[in-house]
Amino acid sequence: MTLPEAWLRGPVPEIPLLLQPAAHAFIMSREDVDAAAVGLTVDQLWSGPAGIAPVGFHLAHLTGSTDRLFTYARGEMLSDCQKKTLVGERTLSTARPALDDLVAAWHDMVEKALGQLSSTTDATLLEPRAVGRLQLPSTVLGLLFHAAEHATRHTGQIVTTAKLVRGDLP
Repeated sequence: MTLPEAWLRGPVPEIPLLLQPAAHAFIMSREDVDAAAVGLTVDQLWSGPAGIAPVGFHLAHLTGSTDRLFTYARGEMLSDCQKKTLVGERTLSTARPALDDLVAAWHDMVEKALGQLSSTTDATLLEPRAVGRLQLPSTVLGLLFHAAEHATRHTGQIVTTAKLVRGDLP
């Protein structure tokens, strides 16, 4: 028997009620990534048919972008390491990290994200936050919500691209 989707399993322990949807999105992303990526060959992982981004890119970007968005939500600026990771996303198809490493990094990031969600209080959700070099305006809630929806968007691309490179689409 398969479990219902994460949002239908009840509240995630330790997560504030207003952040439950974000927690459910990250949990569902982790599970969908696992199901879609299992068994991909190196060539499938880094294949970009018709010019679309490879599954490997999306996996690495999920981790890096979530890390960056959660950093801004804490009111911090990106570290040199985070900036280097961002620049490195442009050459991932050359570096070709292994599937297991990419999936493990995403799992670790989801755990860190859930930890940060659990320590975020309702009182801070509307606090202003600045994003990026241009210091564009957002809020704690805006950043956490965007990180969750951004993860679901890339997870969908992983699922579809994995089906395409396996030849599972009609």
